[in-house]
Amino acid sequence: MRWRQGPRSDNIEDRRGQSGGGGGFGFPRGGGRRIRIPTGGRKGGMGIGGIVVVLVLMWFFGGDLGKILGPSGGGLTQAPTQSQTQQPNIAPGKADEMKQFVSAILGSTEEVWNVKFKELNRQYKEPKLVLFTGYVNSACGNAQAAMGPFYCPADQKVYIDLAFYNDMKNKLGAPGDFAQAYVIAHEVGHHIQTILGIAARVTAARQSAGKVEGNLLQVRMELQADCLAGVWANSSQRARNWLEKGDIEEGLNAASAIGDDRLQRRGQGRVVPESFTHGSSAQRVRWFKRGLESGKMGSCDTFKAREL
Repeated sequence: MRWRQGPRSDNIEDRRGQSGGGGGFGFPRGGGRRIRIPTGGRKGGMGIGGIVVVLVLMWFFGGDLGKILGPSGGGLTQAPTQSQTQQPNIAPGKADEMKQFVSAILGSTEEVWNVKFKELNRQYKEPKLVLFTGYVNSACGNAQAAMGPFYCPADQKVYIDLAFYNDMKNKLGAPGDFAQAYVIAHEVGHHIQTILGIAARVTAARQSAGKVEGNLLQVRMELQADCLAGVWANSSQRARNWLEKGDIEEGLNAASAIGDDRLQRRGQGRVVPESFTHGSSAQRVRWFKRGLESGKMGSCDTFKAREL
């Protein structure tokens, strides 16, 4: 990507090196989504096998134990250890360049979505993006960097530890600047769902649904965010012509790498479709491509789609 030619966002909160304060995010005894303030968990624990799967899923776009485990609240437990709060091994100059990259991508999402919302006769409320290291406090609770990027609707902020991009490249084989941009665009997609009221309606529907039905609603939610990321990519390319050869392939590869089927096979050696919360690799690629090819928000109605 020729991202240096893009606009820069002023909506960056740089908390790197600061103490998160107030304790870490431990394994809760129940679920909760990242887009809800934890309210307490249901009884019961999690076996070692389940923890392994959760850790793998948390690497990508989960950023949320709760979303993987269920709709009830997640617990905040022990304070982080010294090792949990160490700074990532990133050179200062590289970190500054990555901050500029994040600012450029967020600025591009602002450019695109301000126009899109104006077409809907609405005003787009720009989210904040928080850079942190180790762990961070949010209005949705405390979170560790190992949980990956996440969006919190309670404060309408996206949270990212830049060391996560190393994990994308080295642990799941999803390198490239456009793949990294896709991460931000996906989380901004959740912000759009929040300000349009979609997230609230899905949350309400999940509360009265069974586990399998609730998981399917969550899958549709995530696939819509993927599609909205594609809409951004289409529109930003039209505005900036900043994509280079191989960029689209990087994004599609990232979408495939984080499919529930691939992550489950990696984490537990088998695939359990009824437990999917984000969608399969094929589904995530399909909906990202749909938004990418159409450039229209109307193409992203995953909730009315008969087939995902």
